[in-house]
Amino acid sequence: METTLTFWGHACVQLERTGRTVVIDPGSFSDRTPLASADAVLVTHEHADHVVTGELVDALRNRSHLEVWAPAGVISTLVAAGAPGERVHTVSAGDRFVAAGFDVAATGEVHALIHADVPRVANVAYVIDGAILHPGDSFTGPGAGESIRVLLAPVAAPWLAVGEVIDFVRTVGPELVIPIHSAVLSEVGNALVDRLVGGMGHAPYRRLAVGETITVP
Repeated sequence: METTLTFWGHACVQLERTGRTVVIDPGSFSDRTPLASADAVLVTHEHADHVVTGELVDALRNRSHLEVWAPAGVISTLVAAGAPGERVHTVSAGDRFVAAGFDVAATGEVHALIHADVPRVANVAYVIDGAILHPGDSFTGPGAGESIRVLLAPVAAPWLAVGEVIDFVRTVGPELVIPIHSAVLSEVGNALVDRLVGGMGHAPYRRLAVGETITVP
């Protein structure tokens, strides 16, 4: 069964199948339009470019069936802001669950190191249907035995170097790399990253425009 993947800017993607949708990391640097139709939201970690607390709480209030999965710190913040506790779920490495009909496996535990003076927060990577990997702000790979079709690879952040991205892509070995997490780059910077990661990652590579959709078998 095919899944439709839509890129909404920075780290935010939407997955749709049989009329049900999952949105991952609708943060402040992305277009949060898909929140209005989401059946489930997955949040990798608490940074604002991955989750906007007030807007996510509003979406929970407006959509009575919407459910959210996220690390404990995010869940605590949502509940304190008025989110219904029965529809927000704490996730940690090793958890498996079904979100809007999608099988989800959580892996990884912490955000990549920015600097020794910057506290590291919890970060959960998500593997969707054993085929699509969103690592959040980390280079967390899939679990044993999982063959990734689409890797959503972060390519620009204070915590990464492009060489690390290239090695991450090579290690995961996906069928397709879609670059994410590049809102801080200029057009020239994006072109440079595309040339390096796309040319040296040893995997097909495709940058999506905001709102652009692809189909994942």
